[in-house]
Amino acid sequence: MNMKGKTKDTVQSRLDLQAMQIRPELHPVLNGNRLELPPASYAFSPERKEAFYRFSKEIKAPDGFSSNISHCVNLKEPKITRLKSHDCHIILQHLLPIAIYGLLVKDAAEPLIELAMFFKILCSKALKVEDVEQIKKKISLTLSKFEMYLPPSCFDVMLHFPIHLADEALIARPCQFRWMYFGETQMHTYKYYIQNKAQPESSIAEGYIAEEFMTLCSRYLHSIKIAFNRIERNYDGVANEKNLSIFSHGGRPLGNLNACGREKAH
Repeated sequence: MNMKGKTKDTVQSRLDLQAMQIRPELHPVLNGNRLELPPASYAFSPERKEAFYRFSKEIKAPDGFSSNISHCVNLKEPKITRLKSHDCHIILQHLLPIAIYGLLVKDAAEPLIELAMFFKILCSKALKVEDVEQIKKKISLTLSKFEMYLPPSCFDVMLHFPIHLADEALIARPCQFRWMYFGETQMHTYKYYIQNKAQPESSIAEGYIAEEFMTLCSRYLHSIKIAFNRIERNYDGVANEKNLSIFSHGGRPLGNLNACGREKAH
């Protein structure tokens, strides 16, 4: 994204490449009194960056799959902010391979897609030993592909960390049993229960009981729209049980219904 203040593709990184005498196409060029950085294959052009942000802005995900990521995208600045940890996982594992398709050259997009598939398999609810062994062999090759075109300043301990994640999964089993997301989310909820800072434990206990009581009562409010009976944001209709199983999922038409009807009649 080449965001100022966050990118590691800086003038000093390009000077390091020049000192190491590697990747001459990325060496800075002296133009008068200024050093100009040639565009890199791993960076978005302004047009492709706008296409990436617009893709992120138009994402519609089912309820419970992720938060509303489109609310985190600002097309004016442009930037993506206020992402939660789970949203970052969703973007890396599911959305990024689709978003960068056609926006980056093959040499830059291929290792990113392989890294996304690595974490998608690693974070699955059920792991197969043969799958983990396979991604364990491929991750070192993926990181080697990154080394072929990224500046050396990008390679810190966090980029090396995936090398050990497959072994950790083989020893400690699937990730969801070792994640801290559930505890952190619950602690975040408990903080809002505290009304009396002198007695935080009592406030949390009272708030938890009140929340359980209101949840139980709301299940009997059938005539009122609540969290348990409201329609999903991206509701596509009721499944059709009369057709074959592969066509049983419902859907909703897009665009002009009259035009669709005329096309069907023709």
